[in-house]
Amino acid sequence: MKKNTKHQEATADKFLPTTRKEMDALGWDQCDVILISGDAYIDSPFIGVAVVGRILQKLGYKVGMIGQPDVKSDIDIKRLGEPKLYWGVSGGSIDSMVSNYTATRKFRNSDDYTPGGVNNKRPDRAVLVYTNLIRRFFKNTVPIVLGGIEASLRRVTHYDYWQNKLKKPILFDSKADVLVYGMGEIALRELTEAIAKGEEYRDIRGICYIAKETKEEYHQLPTFDECITDKEKYIDLFDLFYDNNDPIAAKGLAQKVDTRYNIQNPPCDYLNEPEMDEISSLPFTRELHPYHRPQGKVKCLETIKFSIMTHQGCWGECNFCAIGVHQGRTIRTRSEDNIVQEAKDFKEYKDFKGIISDLGGPTANMYGYECNKKLKLGTCDHQRCVDSRHLCKSMKVDHGRIIEMNKRVREIPGIRKAFVASGVRYDLITEDKKHGYNYLKSMVKDHISGQMKVAPEHTEQHILDLMGKPGKQTLIDFKKLYDKLNRDMGKKQFLTYYLIAAHPGCEEKDMHELKRFTTDELKMNPEQAQVFIPTPGTYSAVMYYTEMDPVTRKKIFVEKDIKRKEKQKEIVIKKEVRHKSGFSS
Repeated sequence: MKKNTKHQEATADKFLPTTRKEMDALGWDQCDVILISGDAYIDSPFIGVAVVGRILQKLGYKVGMIGQPDVKSDIDIKRLGEPKLYWGVSGGSIDSMVSNYTATRKFRNSDDYTPGGVNNKRPDRAVLVYTNLIRRFFKNTVPIVLGGIEASLRRVTHYDYWQNKLKKPILFDSKADVLVYGMGEIALRELTEAIAKGEEYRDIRGICYIAKETKEEYHQLPTFDECITDKEKYIDLFDLFYDNNDPIAAKGLAQKVDTRYNIQNPPCDYLNEPEMDEISSLPFTRELHPYHRPQGKVKCLETIKFSIMTHQGCWGECNFCAIGVHQGRTIRTRSEDNIVQEAKDFKEYKDFKGIISDLGGPTANMYGYECNKKLKLGTCDHQRCVDSRHLCKSMKVDHGRIIEMNKRVREIPGIRKAFVASGVRYDLITEDKKHGYNYLKSMVKDHISGQMKVAPEHTEQHILDLMGKPGKQTLIDFKKLYDKLNRDMGKKQFLTYYLIAAHPGCEEKDMHELKRFTTDELKMNPEQAQVFIPTPGTYSAVMYYTEMDPVTRKKIFVEKDIKRKEKQKEIVIKKEVRHKSGFSS
């Protein structure tokens, strides 16, 4: 890994250029690729567009970066000129609509990826706005390539919560030329090489594009018009979309939209361990570009600057989460040596105080093991690795490797604490009879401070079934073990719980039962709960729109009134006063 000399803040020459002056200093007349993002330019391995820029730089391309351009003028979009090969457009690290609005459609005043923290730089539907901005000021320009989570989750017909309707694949609304979906590292490389050589790129895996004719060998999705008129057709579409996200098992998808076709090629291959290590070792400054600093700091750096991502992917398959669709349901890990080296390199920064904020991934304790059947044949289309009632027998949970990796990191001289702040699946800990206890013991002793966050989300079985979350008895068993370990070590550490209100299937009576459980079983009063947001790329959004269980196709209750959604939340977070009589009010 290329080390940074000790410094307070990196100078502009350590970043990809974001101004004409920086291009001139490099002797560039023109960028090969210009990347546009809904985030300020933060050069971190946790920021997707920064990773893309560094990958392309490593391949020898001249890459420019424009973070949060002014969308009302040409002042920002023109400052680097026009690229030679293509524009790359991302809405940013977070979907712009999720970033800008709460579940009850209230505007969010803060943005952790905007300098100064005020939410005044990221437009709604940023991908569409930035693409139109380019088309407005650069007529007949080079191709526009979409990427990032906002585009990836909208690559087929999808439900839009904020407009409360089905929308066409984002390529049709954006007028972009091609979309790279998922993590897309290999697709990005192959696409860039093809454009640079003037070669045909429409057979590259991991991309979407619009065509005049379908591809007969691909799955033919229900047409956009069919989905609009028949909600069950939309479930059919989503089933095929969800089941074809694995590089080994997936086929391509084709959907007729009006008179043309949205074509999704099969996914590109996942990175192997050496490739993961190589990308993680790129020369990120882990800082905000000096261009943005006069506007203030970005809050996200407080947590991501000295954090380490150990792996990609998640096979937890929570129905309200889109990680599986975007990152994939197969775990790809970095080597222990590479992770340890990254931790050692933190000591090159003057502001590193010996604290690693997070050592984890989408689900921290999925590092270091996978289903051998899945690695050979791809993900199954007939069953999940884990659901609300059981773990597949082919998935052998083993915390042995992550225990050793965590140990190596925390024993590095100069590392005072290596926290694991990423989500942890407690059901996997109780499932692992060989190493689960020792993993939790090491977590309690060395990797948490005061509290450990877990995500039961709910307690009522019919809702857990719809969410794809484990039953409440698993949580009870885990809490007993966690409390025992804390008592044995003389520690007073607690569990905090992520809870969801107003998920499809959930009524007020269910929230009262959840409240009773937190009071009587967990002996606590929740201070927060999240109102469910139907985000594209999730089965829960399908349930919200169709008001059906997508498995049984039976009608389910879905709360759509905003005030009643808020009431569900208030039921569970309302503080109860215990009287001497034992009654509560």
